[in-house]
Amino acid sequence: MTPATIEHLNIVVSDPDHTARLVADLFGWRERWRGPARDGGFTIHVGSERHYLALYTGPDGQHRDRRYAKGRPFNHVGIEVDDLDAVEERVKAQGLLPFAHDDYAPGRRFYFLDHDGIEYEVVSYA
Repeated sequence: MTPATIEHLNIVVSDPDHTARLVADLFGWRERWRGPARDGGFTIHVGSERHYLALYTGPDGQHRDRRYAKGRPFNHVGIEVDDLDAVEERVKAQGLLPFAHDDYAPGRRFYFLDHDGIEYEVVSYA
């Protein structure tokens, strides 16, 4: 049996267009789809051919200012990249602050918070 993979994560964001542009620029992703979502919301799917983030906001943007306690429902989004230093420079160019740099087996990593306070861990095993 082939092991299961994570196909997508659905996260609530204040502005799906803004977050889609951000992650596309940082990680070399593309927009895969956009349109109406359940409960009258709106979603943009952005990622690779096989995996993506579904960036959701509720009807009339009602979730725009909604905040969720860190760790509920998740702690951070982990993104694997080949060139950690290049991605860190793109993060800085977006006005975001990389933090918690570390280098331990099996790879190097840093973290940053986006404009919604969502934490991303960027890791390279290269």
